[in-house]
Amino acid sequence: MSDNIQKIDEIAPLGKNKQVEAGNPLQAEYNQGKALLERGETAAAAVALHNALVGFEEKQDEKGIANASNQLGLVCIERGDYEMALAHFKRAEDFCRKMGDPMSLIWLAKQFVVVYTATEQYKEAIECCLDLLDHYKANNDPKGSVETMEKMAEVYIKAGEKSKAADAYTTIASIHRNYKHIKIAESYLEKAKQLEENG
Repeated sequence: MSDNIQKIDEIAPLGKNKQVEAGNPLQAEYNQGKALLERGETAAAAVALHNALVGFEEKQDEKGIANASNQLGLVCIERGDYEMALAHFKRAEDFCRKMGDPMSLIWLAKQFVVVYTATEQYKEAIECCLDLLDHYKANNDPKGSVETMEKMAEVYIKAGEKSKAADAYTTIASIHRNYKHIKIAESYLEKAKQLEENG
């Protein structure tokens, strides 16, 4: 979930953000947890983010709960605990739906694809990809569509469904051809051909 995207009315000079953080120890703890995760210090990140989550729960801060749950999900992915990652992401998703936050829901759908693929729940991973594709098509976002189709091809390959992966690559090629990206289109057609030959 992209909690770093600010609404126009929330944009403030950097110094002001530090003042807000100084007056809000929960936000400081959350930010520390995020920073620790970015540095790969997952155990310390988990502690900081858990403490922030408990504090957000006590204050009934739904945005804080969603953000902390999301970051804890990322910690769990780093540690290979996909079951807990899924639980954290689902909790974040519940709050994002309640708050009507479509961009965060899209980000979370991508995390569900990662978790479902890692746990060999390929059908669920593909369903998430299809939901993402619907969104990107509705918003005329070819870049998002291509990225999602690439992810679908990876999932299909892992699931042993090479012909479906080849179809995904062929679709990507046609999108690139529409934008006159001929060499890129040819590279995807070659990937599709190799899958069909080795299928």
